[in-house]
Amino acid sequence: MAINDVSLTAGMRSNLLTMQKTSDLLNRTQDRLSSGKKVNSALDNPTNYFAAQSYSQRAGDLDARKDGMSEAVQQVKAANAGITAITSLIESAKGLATSALSTSNTTTRASLAGQYDTLRQQIDKLASDSSYGGKNLLQNQNITVNFNEDATSTLSVSGFSANSTGLAMSANSNSWSADTDISSDSGKMDSAITTLRSKTQTLSANLNIITTRQDFTSSMINTLSTGADNLTLADMNQEGANMLMLQTRQSLGTTALSLSSQAAQSILRLF
Repeated sequence: MAINDVSLTAGMRSNLLTMQKTSDLLNRTQDRLSSGKKVNSALDNPTNYFAAQSYSQRAGDLDARKDGMSEAVQQVKAANAGITAITSLIESAKGLATSALSTSNTTTRASLAGQYDTLRQQIDKLASDSSYGGKNLLQNQNITVNFNEDATSTLSVSGFSANSTGLAMSANSNSWSADTDISSDSGKMDSAITTLRSKTQTLSANLNIITTRQDFTSSMINTLSTGADNLTLADMNQEGANMLMLQTRQSLGTTALSLSSQAAQSILRLF
């Protein structure tokens, strides 16, 4: 129907326009109440919408980085567990050397030397088994941890060889037949323990950095998400009050439209 097919009074047309605006506001308020957001698209508020999108996207990227940090933490912990076990075996081996020095029986010394070699083999196996997620810091492998969304902030964690060869613990010398042979191997064990302690300190420092960045990343994600919400979320109390007021306005508009039509209806009384 064309606009001019039916003639309305000025009062009726004004009231009708007001009711249409009220209906639009009701629809907007209903959308906000159902979605919980005052900005659902770029049409609502382009500045807030795109800013919130940027914050949310960065929060998502950082959240993905947290997974990598968690994996790195476990890889370092796996290496530390291996170092602890290897250190324990070396200390046991030192006990064998001490026992060997306390006796002059060559048979006993040879037996203790054989036990030492068995412990060396177990050290190799422990170093090999200290892997996590396909990475083994005790087999000279390195890991790189990315902290920010564009991977410009990173930490490289260097591994080392923690097997008997890497720790310079060679096979027993001459079945420990002489005191000098035992003392030589015992010195190598002392050096190995010193190396492991030094590597443990380095891994602990790296672990502290990673966990600190984990906490920082969690805080940043929370800050970004809160910022995005502040730009887009609706005040549900306010929108509820708006809904009640608009419903009242709509009811009053209907009454006003009825009253404005009475002037036209009065013509019927002439007949």
